[in-house]
Amino acid sequence: MRGKLEVCVDSVESAVIAKEAGADRLEVCGNLMIGGTTPGVSQFRQIRKLCDIPLNVLVRPRFGDFLYTDAEFQMIEEDILMFRELGADGVVTGCLNADGSLDAGRMERLKECAGQLHMTLHRAFDVCRNPYQTLEEAAALGIDTILTSGQASVCTQGKEVLKKLIDQAKERVEILVGGGVDAAVIRQLSEEIHACSFHMSGKRIVDSGMVYRNEKVNMGLSGFPEFDILRADREEIQRARQAMDETRQ
Repeated sequence: MRGKLEVCVDSVESAVIAKEAGADRLEVCGNLMIGGTTPGVSQFRQIRKLCDIPLNVLVRPRFGDFLYTDAEFQMIEEDILMFRELGADGVVTGCLNADGSLDAGRMERLKECAGQLHMTLHRAFDVCRNPYQTLEEAAALGIDTILTSGQASVCTQGKEVLKKLIDQAKERVEILVGGGVDAAVIRQLSEEIHACSFHMSGKRIVDSGMVYRNEKVNMGLSGFPEFDILRADREEIQRARQAMDETRQ
C-alpha cells in the first residue's frame, strides 16, 4: 500500500496552499478549531474547481461526541449523498454506540450512501472502547481508511497502539496516522512503526486584516482571539512532503 500525505483544510485558501505544497489528498471540513465539522457546499465547490487531487469530505454535524440522534444521523446520510453528487472522492465519518462500540448498523447504512466513494472512519475510532475489535468491524464493512492517533492526544504518545493496528490491518485497511503530525513525526513513525500514511493540518495563525477592532466582544470560543485566522502553512506542508518522499526511498 503506497502511503499518502493527507492535509485537512477548512478554507479554499488552505486547500490551494496544501495542494501546491504537495498534499496527495485533502480532507475538506469546516471549523478546524473545534476538530472539524461538515463543510459548506459553496466551500466544497470552490475547492473542487481549484484542486485536481482527491477530496474527502468530513461529514460531522456538530462538535462533541459521536452518539447521534436520529435527526443528526439523517443529516449525515443526506450530506453524504449530496457530496457524492457534488463530486467528492470520499467521505470521512463515524458513529458510536453509547457503550463505546462502533455503531456497525449505522456505519453500514452510511457505506451504502457513499457507494463507490472512499470511506474513512475518523477519530471517533480514538474514543471507541476496543480499537482492535473496531478495526475488524471496519474491515468487514469495507471501510477503506481509519484515521487514528492510536487513542492518544497525539500520535507519538499512541505509537504502540498504532504499531499493533498497522500490523493487524495487514493492508486490508489504510491506517492513516493523525494527531500532531509534522515532518519530524513522519520520519520518526515511518522508521519506528513503519507507518506510511499521515494526516496533518499544518496550520498557522494569520492575523486578520481588520484595522478597526472592538476586542470587548467575543463571538466564538473563549480564549481564542476573534482576529486570529487559522490557515495552512505552506512551508510546514512542504517539509512534510519532503519527509514522505525521503521515507519512500
